[in-house]
Amino acid sequence: MRVHSLLPLALPLAAAASVPLGTEFARRQLPNEPTGVKTIKTANNVTIRYKEPGKHGVCETTPGVNSYAGYVDLAPDAHTFFWFFEARHDPENAPITLWLNGGPGSDSLIGLFEELGPCRVNEKNETEINPYSWNEVSNMLFISQPLGTGFSYAEKEAGSLNPFTGVFEDASFAGVQGRYPVINATLIDTTNLAAEATWEVLQGFLGGLHKLDPKIKSRSFNLWTESYGGHYGPAFFDHFMKENDKIANGTTKGVQLDFNTLGIINGIIDESIQAPHYPEFARHNTYGIEAVNETVYNYMKFANSMPNGCQDQISYCKTTNRTSLADLAICTEAANMCRDNVESPYYVFSGRGTYDIRHPSQDPTPPSYYINYLAKDEVKNALGVDLNYTQSNAEVYYAFQQTGDFVWPNFIEDLEDILTRPVRVALIYGDADYICNWFGGQAVSLETNYKHSKEFRAAGYAPFTVDGVEYGETREYGNFSFTRVYEAGHEVPYYQPVASLQLFNRTLNGWELPTGEKKLTPDFGSDGPATATHTESSVALPTSTSTEGFSVGKKHF
Repeated sequence: MRVHSLLPLALPLAAAASVPLGTEFARRQLPNEPTGVKTIKTANNVTIRYKEPGKHGVCETTPGVNSYAGYVDLAPDAHTFFWFFEARHDPENAPITLWLNGGPGSDSLIGLFEELGPCRVNEKNETEINPYSWNEVSNMLFISQPLGTGFSYAEKEAGSLNPFTGVFEDASFAGVQGRYPVINATLIDTTNLAAEATWEVLQGFLGGLHKLDPKIKSRSFNLWTESYGGHYGPAFFDHFMKENDKIANGTTKGVQLDFNTLGIINGIIDESIQAPHYPEFARHNTYGIEAVNETVYNYMKFANSMPNGCQDQISYCKTTNRTSLADLAICTEAANMCRDNVESPYYVFSGRGTYDIRHPSQDPTPPSYYINYLAKDEVKNALGVDLNYTQSNAEVYYAFQQTGDFVWPNFIEDLEDILTRPVRVALIYGDADYICNWFGGQAVSLETNYKHSKEFRAAGYAPFTVDGVEYGETREYGNFSFTRVYEAGHEVPYYQPVASLQLFNRTLNGWELPTGEKKLTPDFGSDGPATATHTESSVALPTSTSTEGFSVGKKHF
């Protein structure tokens, strides 16, 4: 749900309705039941229904590269959509990366089609191969979570979406007609609950992967995410690792993983740290755009620090156990105070883009052409779905809002816990994004406490370069890094595909991020990852790494 006057606080990158009202798709018939769907039963009684979209010319059409899409059915009322792509090079030994978009309630197919997946959709409603897809170096798994997002569902019914709220209504209501997911959004209404649910989906998928694609042998695992993924990433990864420990020590059964990296792109991790940077970025950003005047700027600053303002109310939330209705109400009030008064005046007064301050608000970037592509009957059939696509589920968003999950304090704590383990954590921020701006991301990186915090803060920045082109700057020490990417909005891989692929590649392989020319050398002790013994050139990447056709890095002061 893109930010607009009705929902000025929304983080998701989506429209409340699946497609714009007034288009030809508002009059479409109900999707047909897909044909040719195959079924797998796992040892723990999970059903995987799937098709192979690439064989139908959908998205990944690189010769010899297989893809699978369909559902992980955990229960009669829990059907999670997935799309898995083999790595384009050495899939047998390539790691597995789970990509999640944020929201809460925004679908991971946003990242697939608009950012880092094997294909993109143009204005002609046709797909084009993305040479900088992240499956150049990793097997990639995209899932639609929580239930109700994308093509995932608990139940499904014919009806419409309310054009005001974006919520499912019966078919008599004047909205976008179709077949949509029906869910009880309060069952998964916090990041912590979503982490538990997603682990079960991941285990269900991996439990059948040897039947789905027997060639995949690696259990090296990465989680990369974006936006509300600043919550998802730390909480999910921390929960995943703790559950994995139980498998390792025999407490429970499952597929054991080797955790390698956590990547967060333009994430909202800790509101108390990041909120003060909204007025600063609105007025003093690195592009010289004074998006709000001094009066609005001063109001935003005052709302953050005044008695009973944003910071005070977040502190009240922190003192609760976040279990009772009273606790959740206190956290919700804090979230509303901060978002209404510190963050949102920018949306009301600036006229500038939420996700790219360089663009006017009426020019959303990137365009979501892929939504109409997913409305094609032949595409839905190739994916094994009979639902209309929901880019962002408004019910999920509102459910999370009612728990005050936005301002919960545990996400930076989870991040700090992760940094005690032998994994690598990369924070990456496009420097033109407002809603999760790099000022706030940098502040989080500097306030994160782990074994090498002092050394990290003292490290300073080094230019991040690819083939001699400077795309950003990186502060890095041990297993932790923060990278600011120049000339990039919220969805960094859309703006800077060359840089993004190399950030991903270098992080996965334990290479020094700024140049990728050598492995990391600091003494990690028990806290750091095993480092690679090869140089960057040993990994097969796109045949051309030319920056022609893509924007290159430039600093702004």
